[in-house]
Amino acid sequence: MVVSLGRGAVQQTYTAPADFADAKTVVIPPGGLAEAGQALAQAGVIQYPLLFRVAAFLTHSQGHIHAGEFLIPAHSSLAQLLNILRFGVVVQHHVTIPEGLTGIQIAKILNAAPDASGTISAPPEGAVLPQTYDYTLNTPRTVILHRAEKAETAALAQAWAGRDRTVALSMREALILASIVQEETPLADELPKVAAVYENRLAKGMKLQADPTVIYGASGGALASGVAITRSDLENPNPYNSYVNAGLPPGPICAPGLAALNAVLHPASSDDLYFVATGTGGHVFSRTYKQQLTNIAAYHAAIGH
Repeated sequence: MVVSLGRGAVQQTYTAPADFADAKTVVIPPGGLAEAGQALAQAGVIQYPLLFRVAAFLTHSQGHIHAGEFLIPAHSSLAQLLNILRFGVVVQHHVTIPEGLTGIQIAKILNAAPDASGTISAPPEGAVLPQTYDYTLNTPRTVILHRAEKAETAALAQAWAGRDRTVALSMREALILASIVQEETPLADELPKVAAVYENRLAKGMKLQADPTVIYGASGGALASGVAITRSDLENPNPYNSYVNAGLPPGPICAPGLAALNAVLHPASSDDLYFVATGTGGHVFSRTYKQQLTNIAAYHAAIGH
């Protein structure tokens, strides 16, 4: 009797637009039609859970109702609602890991990602590929991190396979240098020039004297840019300080993007050994220390110091 009455009601309302005027996000819990109907009613998507259950039962041959988080467009009919719950894509959340962040900074971003679950510790420097990652409701943050680490492994292997074979660095060394290059300039067209400077200095046995390594070492790995450097920072004997130590630091100082990595593996053809900021957003490059001093003076004049 209930099914007979329900069939008549469904025939009248199955394709009629619902009353709710705004799109709604609804979490359908695991379980049966009763749990789904209750969730939809509480969200204001349906008025009568029994009617929903009858409609779902009568059309069960079309597919199962899935659990998950769904976006229901305004005024969705019962037919449209059931189609979404059977065949729709669950809501995708997004978290972006920018280029040039330390492991500590990356952990803060992932631990703050909304609607994910659990917590993570800081990943090793350079182990994560900076980009946007999609995830669904209650995805463990460890899963998101693992995806970012797998993406980095694959990207590094691909970039390494296509490298300029004259580059005198190991894969690990290339990653370390890319993390330094990443921090030195926001301009994509400068990345290969900066990479060339550092690779030239390494070839000549010169210290890198890279400011980001100073910041990273002085901050205990919390930062690699964005703060002023003091004389005591420059003299700090930590192993990352490339003003004190020759060669590359013992590890990456941040997560470099693909552009920085490719710049290291395909550096500009250049004899430059120095560069300094222009004061207007870019850098000027030079082969000699004498010219570097001139460029430094021009920088101070540009910023009014």
